[in-house]
Amino acid sequence: MRCLGIDYGTRRIGVSFGDELGVATPLPAIVDSAPEKRWAALTALIARRRATDLVLGYPLNMDDTAGPKAKEAEALAVRLREAFRLPVHLVDERLTSHEAESTIPKSKRREVRASGLIDSRAATLILQDFLDQQLPPPPPGMESE
Repeated sequence: MRCLGIDYGTRRIGVSFGDELGVATPLPAIVDSAPEKRWAALTALIARRRATDLVLGYPLNMDDTAGPKAKEAEALAVRLREAFRLPVHLVDERLTSHEAESTIPKSKRREVRASGLIDSRAATLILQDFLDQQLPPPPPGMESE
C-alpha cells in the first residue's frame, strides 16, 4: 500500500504520503496558479511515488450533508479514478485545515498559507485518519503506555 493524501483546493493542493508502516508524511504542496499545471504536477507525483491508493479529503458540512465543495470532491474522485485507474478513498476532512493552521503562529499564517504548508499538513491529517482505519491495531501488550 502506497497512499497519496490529497487536500484539494482551487489555489493549492496539499499532499502527503504514507504506506503500510502507517505513518503519513507531508510533501511540498502543489501551488502553481494554473489548474492544468497543478493537475500535471499531481499526475507526476502519483507516478513518482508509485501510488496504489489516493486518499482525498471530503469536505462535508458540519451537519453531515454534502455541500458544493463536497460535490467538487466527488467529481474530482471520479476524474482521479478514470485518469489513474486507482482506488480513490473519500475521507471526512472537517476541521483538518483548522487543526493544521492552529500549529502555526498567528503572525505567520498569511505567509505560510500561500506556501501550501497548511494544505499539506491537512492532507497529512486526512491520510493519517485513513491509515489508522485501514491498518490493524497493535497486538495486545504492544500498545504504547
